[in-house]
Amino acid sequence: MPIRLVLAEDSYIVREGVRLLIESEPELELVAVCEDLDSLMAAVEEHHPDVVLTDIRMPPSGTDEGIRAAQQLRETSPATGVVVLSQYADPTYALALFEEGSQRRAYLLKERVGDLEQLLAAVREVAGGGSVIDPKVVETLVSARASSKNARLDQLTPREREVLAEMAQGKNNAAIAAALFLTERAVEKHTNSIFGKLGLSEERNTNRRVRAVLLYLAEQP
Repeated sequence: MPIRLVLAEDSYIVREGVRLLIESEPELELVAVCEDLDSLMAAVEEHHPDVVLTDIRMPPSGTDEGIRAAQQLRETSPATGVVVLSQYADPTYALALFEEGSQRRAYLLKERVGDLEQLLAAVREVAGGGSVIDPKVVETLVSARASSKNARLDQLTPREREVLAEMAQGKNNAAIAAALFLTERAVEKHTNSIFGKLGLSEERNTNRRVRAVLLYLAEQP
């Protein structure tokens, strides 16, 4: 079965270009095309797509409608994945997108749209319950704290690295405990230690997990 997709983009040129890419791919089925937040939410309610592919800025305010849509859909359509397309590598936007969890969410820069395989990979990952963060966003976040990154990660014990690796797969504490044959209490203890060593103790819990994962992913080859 093809992945059913709703596209939301207010720029006519970008919208038509992406629409043609989607329609050329038999793995995808475009069920609606929207130009603003209200029509996007209405299309999701009507068509129940597998994935929403949305610009980050659209009418009515032209600020963060894509992220707001993703947040609303956590409540109204939790099975629908969201791929946010943005021209901004500022990690603040990505952190806002993942604030309530990374499952079924992706943040890609618009420059990736020209590479159909990369776009398809993100859509597939999100449709399957996973998450994707544009590598340039990771680079931007990590470069801001490059001097301390390696020292902080090097402080982690082998077990803490295992827990962080599982966290990077989008698993909650219960799933991590099952995968590593630990108690949830032990996983909670390890995660708190990870946050402390990475200097994330004062962050909100959701942001701590996302930031820890971004730092871990940036170290991977």
